Amino acid sequence: MRLLHRCRRRRRRRQGVPGAGFGRRDHLLSHRCAATVRPLRPGPGVRRPRDLEAGPQRAGEGGLRRPVSGTRPSAPGAGRAPLVLVLPGAIAAVLLVLPLITLVATTPWRDLPDQLGSTVVHQALWLSLETSLLTVALCAVLGTPLAWLLARVEFPGRSLLRAAVAVPLVLPPVVAGVALLSALGRSGVLGRPLLDGFGLTLPYTTPAVVIAHTFVAMPFFVLSVEGALRTAGERFDVVAATLGATRWTTFRRVTLPLALPGLVAGGVLAWARSLGEFGATITFAGNYPGTTQTMPSLIYTELQADRGAAQSLSMILLAVSILVLAALRQRWLRPL
Repeated sequence: MRLLHRCRRRRRRRQGVPGAGFGRRDHLLSHRCAATVRPLRPGPGVRRPRDLEAGPQRAGEGGLRRPVSGTRPSAPGAGRAPLVLVLPGAIAAVLLVLPLITLVATTPWRDLPDQLGSTVVHQALWLSLETSLLTVALCAVLGTPLAWLLARVEFPGRSLLRAAVAVPLVLPPVVAGVALLSALGRSGVLGRPLLDGFGLTLPYTTPAVVIAHTFVAMPFFVLSVEGALRTAGERFDVVAATLGATRWTTFRRVTLPLALPGLVAGGVLAWARSLGEFGATITFAGNYPGTTQTMPSLIYTELQADRGAAQSLSMILLAVSILVLAALRQRWLRPL
């Protein structure tokens, strides 16, 4: 052991001042140290650090290449997409894109200026835009409190209420129109008291269009806002309450800003659903030009007589939808 320590001291001194102060005795002792202290050899399967730093060797020699910094070794075939996923994905892309390309390619563009100058088209287009915006406003005013109740308040029957909110998502539009007639028609559960007591008739009027659109679009808004509220959690509301904020102030200054992405996404979904609504509208509100005839109803009417006119109207509605969604995405939907 003493010899080992002396060898190590001499080796350190020799590294500090190479070749200085060594005589014959020192050289003999150095040979004995070299024979006594041997470097550890790595076992099988253990790589030495210098092996990892070794560059490419000549042909016929084994060895390891230096790994490139910032890269990861990739498994064989890691960049290849499996055929079992590529084929269904390609079919889905064709199914979504091909009808739109066909519509653009087969539309009679010469008739488009005449369609844009038509009074009936102007009325239907403005009615669609007005009713869709009113639908979004109603969804925001009525759907936001409902989403907050479903997300934050425990009460009996909450699961049933959430299921009832989601039913219009899977309900056929014509069935939705029949349900609205059963409830708000002249002989309906609420329609008869309104007619007898106030002389109000909702079916086949412009308010009926807004009601039908709100019925089918409200679930998109409520579920989107509820998901945003659940994701945000209640910890910030608790902090605001401990700092002395009232429940209304907490809801207005804390809860709504946290749920803003869900509010915007829900509003866009509700607007898109309202703009394209047809079945419930034509069943509950009818198809009267200037009163209840929206763009989808006008396209359906024109399709019975002139397919080219229906394609031109479809292009108008498609262009309006794309422009509005692009503007909203540029301003509000980029963080989503």
